[in-house]
Amino acid sequence: PVNQLKEALTHLSFSNKQVGISENGIEDAVQKLLSRGYKVGRMEQTETANQAKARGSTSVSTHLFYELAEQTMANKEEDKKNKSDPKKISPCIDSVNYERRLYWTRCRSSSCFERGSCCPNGNCTSENGTSVYGFAFVDCAALKFWIGTIYDDASCSALGTLLMQVSPREILYESRGFSSDAQKALRKYASIGSSSTQLTPTAPSIGFLEASEIRRIIDSKGYFGGSSTSWSSVVGGEMHCDFSVSALGLLVDHLSRLKLDDVLRNGDILPYYVYQSCLRMDGQTLVNLEIFSNNIDGGLSGTLYKHLDHCLTSSGRRLLRKWICHPLRNIEEINDRLNVVEGLIKSPGLSSIISEYLRRLPDLGRLLGRVKASLGSSSTLLLPFIGEKLLKRRVRSFGCLVKGLRIGMDLLRILQKEGQQIMSLSKVLNCPVIDCLLEFLSEFETAMDDNFPDYQDHDVKDSDVETLHVLVELVTEKNTEWSQVICALDCVDVLQSFAITASTSSGPMSRPVLLPASSSISLFQESKGPLLEINGLWHPYAVGENGGRLVPNNMYLGGSSSTGRQPCTLLLTGPNMGGKSTLLRATCLAAVLAQLGCYVPCNICILSIVDVIFTRLGATDRIMSGEKCAETASVLQNATQDSLVLLDELGRGTSTFDGYAIAYAVLRHLVEKVNCRLLFATHYHSLTKEFSSHPHVNLQHMACLFKPRNQSSFDGENELIFLYKLTSGACPESYGLQVALVAGIPPQVVEAASEASQRMQRSIKENFKSSEGRAEFSTLHEEWLKSLIFISGACNSCSDDDTSDTLLCLWH
Repeated sequence: PVNQLKEALTHLSFSNKQVGISENGIEDAVQKLLSRGYKVGRMEQTETANQAKARGSTSVSTHLFYELAEQTMANKEEDKKNKSDPKKISPCIDSVNYERRLYWTRCRSSSCFERGSCCPNGNCTSENGTSVYGFAFVDCAALKFWIGTIYDDASCSALGTLLMQVSPREILYESRGFSSDAQKALRKYASIGSSSTQLTPTAPSIGFLEASEIRRIIDSKGYFGGSSTSWSSVVGGEMHCDFSVSALGLLVDHLSRLKLDDVLRNGDILPYYVYQSCLRMDGQTLVNLEIFSNNIDGGLSGTLYKHLDHCLTSSGRRLLRKWICHPLRNIEEINDRLNVVEGLIKSPGLSSIISEYLRRLPDLGRLLGRVKASLGSSSTLLLPFIGEKLLKRRVRSFGCLVKGLRIGMDLLRILQKEGQQIMSLSKVLNCPVIDCLLEFLSEFETAMDDNFPDYQDHDVKDSDVETLHVLVELVTEKNTEWSQVICALDCVDVLQSFAITASTSSGPMSRPVLLPASSSISLFQESKGPLLEINGLWHPYAVGENGGRLVPNNMYLGGSSSTGRQPCTLLLTGPNMGGKSTLLRATCLAAVLAQLGCYVPCNICILSIVDVIFTRLGATDRIMSGEKCAETASVLQNATQDSLVLLDELGRGTSTFDGYAIAYAVLRHLVEKVNCRLLFATHYHSLTKEFSSHPHVNLQHMACLFKPRNQSSFDGENELIFLYKLTSGACPESYGLQVALVAGIPPQVVEAASEASQRMQRSIKENFKSSEGRAEFSTLHEEWLKSLIFISGACNSCSDDDTSDTLLCLWH
């Protein structure tokens, strides 16, 4: 590692090397080593030379205070943003324990039987194909732990969803009993994004203990003392909680080895639910819709998160991500958010005041966690050499917390008085009684002014240790109330971000109208089925960075619209590069935005609540890994009438006939058995003939036209122009050769392909005419006919005619 710091390299005797770095340069040196994959431990001198001599030693004693890894360090980019804003309160980085960010996910799998028992070795397969995973992760800087269990199918969709939601820096997992499919899912989702996640199969130093023994160890060491409720009650509310306790035990063991016992002692543990009363989007859907990372370089550019992120605080951005992962399904809660967003749009003066206050706020959530963690390590402040430095940092952190809370409380008081015209604001913020907290906070400001008047650069003394400890204890007595205040400020930041997004967009934005889900309609109400009616829809962030003009489209699925009762299924055709995928993604994003409580990029949006969004895109086929069929199977098994399903190019990647049969069977099943809102894009033009008269299917295509070309080509003087406009009816042809020319294929190659296509068409026509003239079929057609007659006869006794219809479609 010393070779990585060559500018400070010196040599000692016996060929030993050392690096001399000033105290001010330690942070940069540590970051340089961490970025290269090294782990760094920090040793501190704990006595003077005279003290060592007095006890008869020739060397002073040292102590390993903590270990650092890249996964446990703070978000440096966020720190740079905070320091670059002169108005923002910026506490120093506490390089000892607390300002570091760690999301640590540990999953333990066990296949369970229906009765709930499991095989001793954890390698059995359940009768219903369900696996159970226990997990735990932590944000060390905020002193918050989360724990839970998930139930997953063979495609590991829930596991992928968890990893996309949490976005861990490192995944520590027990390889024993972990299925190969689950390990594939870990590798797949770990590689998504601009910075990959480190995978670490491991075994704890304490061995694989039973859940009861892990509980005993946690209780005996007094961990999770910062929880508002008993940690065992949080864990006890989980089914199969032994798995989550085992995951928590592995996490505790690892943090102990990193000398982060203060985090464990003062941490707050909470339950985490991947899906709970929210619009469900699995991991693959989050990838397909480019919610958090784009599909080009894995960065934030061109993502929904980037589009909505106008937050001014770090904690606001974290809440924004949480909201995006869990869109609402409760119409009242959605409308409460929309009321606040609408009020902020109509009150630009109040919005400016909010922005001014938010810009000055530090990261209160992590500051509160850092201050809480200092309670368990006051003895460290009495050590020579390092005690004074630590005390100065903690005084500064405490002062920043008090000043930041004052700014936040002043903002909430303004909103309480001036924001009365904003409907539902108090319901969304759910803030505690402000007056009592303001009086309580004033006492601490007085104490800070008396004891630490210049908290940013206070000249500390020994008596400050006890003073600071008492003040911190008093502040943390109202930890629950402060957490509610911080959460309210985060909500203000996110809703303000929604309002800015709606006000500064490059196209029209409208407030969505939400209707109850069709499944929630009572017996005494008339259900018109699921509904999606969007007028003037445009993709929210497909235009901004690339320029160009907006091409709005109308999307009607189900219910009764202004144009009459509409089918629930859109069968979409059109040439490649014609805008099919962009339109379908925009429709799904509109549903997500509506249920987030955000304005939608359109003129009118009326939507019945969506319970699940399924997406399956042909461009992301992973045929060799078997994921193509697994994703489709998940749609068929779990889609309901209230779901929104996007299937793009289903059946590609295999033979034409097999792919067509799969597409036909899946389309018919979803149309006739599920009747959900379905967006089905395909290049199988025969499907449009099969469903042209189906009452539940609407045929449309992305329009294009030809214009004269300057130079002649294989198709005469015409050039293909994409209009990106949704038009009624099936696309007359695929325009494959024209698209190839637009995509940059050399004209001579396309012209050769055109000639080959024409020869093939002539040959097929001649063969059919010849067979028709001889009144006989070709050998291939004869074998097909025999098979179809046999199978259709066998299917006459079956109640389900999907199989026979699928085979018959091959004949046509």
